[in-house]
Amino acid sequence: MRELGPGEVRAAVPVGRPRSPRDPRLDVLRGIALVMIFINHVPGNFYENLTSRSFGFSDAAEGFVLMSGVSAGLAYGLAFKPGGQAWTGLARIWGRVWTLYLVHVLVTALAFAIAAGLALWANIPGLLHLNGIEGIYLHPLQTLFALPLLIDQLGYANILPLYCVLLAVTPALLWAAWRAPRALLVGSVTLWFVAGQMRWNVPTWPIERGWQFSPFSWQILFVIGLFTGLRLKEGRRFVPAKAWLLWLCGAFLLLVLMWRWVPPVSEAMNHGMWLLSEAGAPWVLVNHQKVWETAPRLLHALALAYLLATLPVVRRVCASAVGAPFALLGRHALPVFALGSVLAFLLQGIKTETGEDLLLDSAMLGAGLWLQFALAFAKDRWPAR
Repeated sequence: MRELGPGEVRAAVPVGRPRSPRDPRLDVLRGIALVMIFINHVPGNFYENLTSRSFGFSDAAEGFVLMSGVSAGLAYGLAFKPGGQAWTGLARIWGRVWTLYLVHVLVTALAFAIAAGLALWANIPGLLHLNGIEGIYLHPLQTLFALPLLIDQLGYANILPLYCVLLAVTPALLWAAWRAPRALLVGSVTLWFVAGQMRWNVPTWPIERGWQFSPFSWQILFVIGLFTGLRLKEGRRFVPAKAWLLWLCGAFLLLVLMWRWVPPVSEAMNHGMWLLSEAGAPWVLVNHQKVWETAPRLLHALALAYLLATLPVVRRVCASAVGAPFALLGRHALPVFALGSVLAFLLQGIKTETGEDLLLDSAMLGAGLWLQFALAFAKDRWPAR
């Protein structure tokens, strides 16, 4: 029997026949991304060095957005196929957008509450000066107006607004993906290139800094994820499994690893990128910018995704007992992410007093991860609505 792609669900089978098992890779990899996001959202701890961003240009955020696109394609794709129930799909997607928006507003409100509580009752005011929280007392009326409109965002609480925007336009993307896939893909790549080259972003107010993730640029990862989900739904791969492409991606990932950690390689590659820039190469191709998801980050994320989606050993590990805890997190990604975000603000505030302390950081991060696993475990067993 043909091996399923990540997150693939086989077609419905007649009653009485056993269903094919759910492919665990999407849930496991999403769970691992959530763990890395939580660790990276508490900056200044040793364990940051063990997350994916220390070994390449991209980090867990790229994986989160890409897998969100895959999940959206799997969950909503068939509704927008010619002859599908588009209105039902539209209602489901925009209902999800509303849920994401409410979760974002709740996380933001709790971040302010944590900052105030630490200052009032623990004599730890440091968080009041981090992540844009100071806007609430420097520009109170403007900030209260801007936050619910998403034109102001706190640091480390800015990926859900991106997801809201991308999911809000998903009905149009899915409609086009079935009817004009090449045009959609070319349009997505063109928008990514132009947005990065022109530095297009959504402005913020009252503090002018722009969104941490420009939706004009980051949409390319989401669109590629959508196409991947749609093809998996059809029992196909968006990008065929080819040995030469697997080796090419592996070689590129190895080069990037050496670029990060081997000084002579780093110096040579950085100098080469500078020479390309001086020669007039487009900015978006030769710079490393997370806001606009420039080419080095994008290519690293896609190469890593292809490797994980193609190597058979990844499926075996994800289906084993080792992958089960991460699959649990991945199945309940939104509540786990929300709890992790709130806990990260609390730990950031505490670390403004304690600094980097391996023992204390281990205890705090361990407790935070335990709470997230406990929430996912409880959600897994709560009665269905």
